[in-house]
Amino acid sequence: MTTTAPERAGTAIPTAKRRSTLRSWLLEGLADRSRGHQGPHAHPEATEKTHSWWRVMCLTGVDYFSTLGYQPGIAALAAGAVSPIATIVLVALTLLGALPVYRRVAEESPRGEGSIAMLEHLLSFWGGKLFVLVLLGFAATDFIITMTLSAADATAHLVENPHLTDLLEGHHVLVTLVLLALLGGIFLKGFNEAIGIAVGLVAVYLALNVVVIGVGIARLIAEPSHLADWQTALTTAHSNPIMIVVVALVVFPKLALGLSGFETGVAVMPHINGAPDDDPVKPAVRIRGAKRLLTAAALTMSVFLVSSSIVTTLLIPAAEFQPGGSANGRALAFLAHEYLGNIFGSVYDAATIAILWFAGASAMAGLLNLIPRYLPRYGMAPHWTKAVRPLVLILIAAAFIITVIFDADVDAQGGAYATGVLVLITSASIAVTLAARRAGQRVQTVAFAVISVIFVYTTGANVVERPDGVKIAAVFIAAILAVSLISRLSRAFELRVDEVLLDPTAERFIRDCARRTVRLISNEPDLRDRDEYSEKLRQVIRDNDLSDDSDVIFVEITVGDASDFATTLDVRGEVRHGRYRVLTATSSTVPNALAGLLLDISDRTGRKPHIYFEWTEGNPLANLTRFLLFGSGEVAPVTREVLRQAEPDRDRRPHVHVG
Repeated sequence: MTTTAPERAGTAIPTAKRRSTLRSWLLEGLADRSRGHQGPHAHPEATEKTHSWWRVMCLTGVDYFSTLGYQPGIAALAAGAVSPIATIVLVALTLLGALPVYRRVAEESPRGEGSIAMLEHLLSFWGGKLFVLVLLGFAATDFIITMTLSAADATAHLVENPHLTDLLEGHHVLVTLVLLALLGGIFLKGFNEAIGIAVGLVAVYLALNVVVIGVGIARLIAEPSHLADWQTALTTAHSNPIMIVVVALVVFPKLALGLSGFETGVAVMPHINGAPDDDPVKPAVRIRGAKRLLTAAALTMSVFLVSSSIVTTLLIPAAEFQPGGSANGRALAFLAHEYLGNIFGSVYDAATIAILWFAGASAMAGLLNLIPRYLPRYGMAPHWTKAVRPLVLILIAAAFIITVIFDADVDAQGGAYATGVLVLITSASIAVTLAARRAGQRVQTVAFAVISVIFVYTTGANVVERPDGVKIAAVFIAAILAVSLISRLSRAFELRVDEVLLDPTAERFIRDCARRTVRLISNEPDLRDRDEYSEKLRQVIRDNDLSDDSDVIFVEITVGDASDFATTLDVRGEVRHGRYRVLTATSSTVPNALAGLLLDISDRTGRKPHIYFEWTEGNPLANLTRFLLFGSGEVAPVTREVLRQAEPDRDRRPHVHVG
């Protein structure tokens, strides 16, 4: 049977509709800028609902507190009998190092930008952007490994549960992938009421841990032989007490997973209640709530870290911590089953699995907030990265790959996780050191500098011992740089102007000329003397056969930071040498700024303005490279291309003349 053209077209319509529906679903919430001339940040974000600081603490706590699911086992495996002492060193670093650092970060970045934003301003131009991209690579390592490691440990609790061992044994990778897929599914559907869920999970999980650790301490008191056995093992391996302390200092970088959660704690600051009369730049009430959040979380976690390390190290045989052992990656769950029975142990497993899984949700939310905050602003991400669902699919795909590479092994991913955590904390400590120095606070500067040195050592020791973290971070950094470069090049001809602001003089110039014809002359300023403007005007009139110069306005765009992507164009008008009307502005790029100004004039006046250029001397390829890197170069054709993309209707598009 022969299919007619109308029949073929009819069968294609449902397919096109399905594609359109899928695209609309994926890009839901993404502002459509195709019909206007506004910049990429023209639509302000909706105001977030805020909560008490202790409720928000639970949101970051699902990441921070969930490390109890695997931290004691990893610590015992890494440090052996020295684990409790090394944990005390870790707690001291937490309370005396990380906590003061992040309390200062909260003070310096109350809108949740974190330490990356503080460091962003240390380097200008492309150096600053590349520096931030590298830090984002380590942040991606931290958050994605949080997802994969937490899901892998949740799987370990499932597989080791006596009721599920026969069913799930040997399928740990598949189970981990299913958990990650479910996590992604939640974000694809929508992620609401996260704080309420987090409060319930944290309350139940910490309460169960109090029971397990309390029973463990009671067992140690009732059976002092466990303490004697530990002391014997400790002194046998390290007869000199000084060596025990030295070993604890050497191995504690391996325990750095216990520092997780501080960066997330700052990122969730916008969710904390403020006050109606708070200064928007320095919201004192919100900052105070964030400091309480950080302090309460650190103190709570410190108590659990030390007590859990003691009971697991003293009560669990060392062999059980090894890969394949019943306590590997689930030390507290082992004690729950051992001393409280399989029913309580299963309840504990369920709570642990839930909070570990939700820790991945916390990490996913962190990335979904972090990536759109920087990359689109730099022009280093496609426009669709502002939509949640495409990013979720990419992040889950990355988590799948890492899970398969590491065979869903908790211990194998510990190094990568610790590297991401430590690099972020180290960068934060350096940032607050520099902030204290700029503020002239000598005592704080010295204190934060000492903390920075300690974290630099900790990070270096972790990298040398477990280089997997740097390797994974390098992959993320390379991917971010590659995507950023491709995106920046592909978006080079976008309008890239958030808003055009005209001062009264500039408005008067345009209003006066709009009665007849608005003619702009693009001028690269040199001496700005009378001869420069008169010669430029004569050249434009001669090259374009203009009859008079009554409606001519010079436009001079000065390039500021060429690495910026979208900027607000603040246009000022002035009369020079008693005759020449001049509009001046600063932007990251000359052609895009000129195009933005032309389109704004067209929208304001309802008339199509004209702009006049002279051809740029030199090699066109070299001039294009100058435009891409330094914002100038091949101005005339690039301005025309920006206008073409921003205004598809030729009848409304401003005129571009080149002589």
